[in-house]
Amino acid sequence: MAQSKTAVIRSDLDIVIARTMARDMAKALGFGPIDQARIATTVSELARNIFLYAGTGNVTVRDIEKGSRKGIEIICEDQGPGIPNIDLVMQDGYSTSRGMGMGLPGAKRLMDEFDIKSKEGEGTTIICRKWRN
Repeated sequence: MAQSKTAVIRSDLDIVIARTMARDMAKALGFGPIDQARIATTVSELARNIFLYAGTGNVTVRDIEKGSRKGIEIICEDQGPGIPNIDLVMQDGYSTSRGMGMGLPGAKRLMDEFDIKSKEGEGTTIICRKWRN
């Protein structure tokens, strides 16, 4: 039976809750420690972006299957200002928060699949997946 858990992001604490929720599900699904860390790091980064740029949003993690493959799917949604130029924010080194600029490109590298949709004034949805080896 499919598992699905959602964390509402409104504060720094919620970022930690989402990260822990994702790591726990990854562990339960049989991911090894390295992939658990990759998944937790991705969720932490995406949840932080929700908090910083949209103020609030949701992070949902769920188990997925495709044929004989099993994995985890992370859905991050907000109704924030949106991203005017996705190509720009997906470039290594780009940062709007004077951070390291590892954000979205770094999260994409940690996952097997990464899809971002955003509309100015309506919000952003990121869906990413990691498949178990």
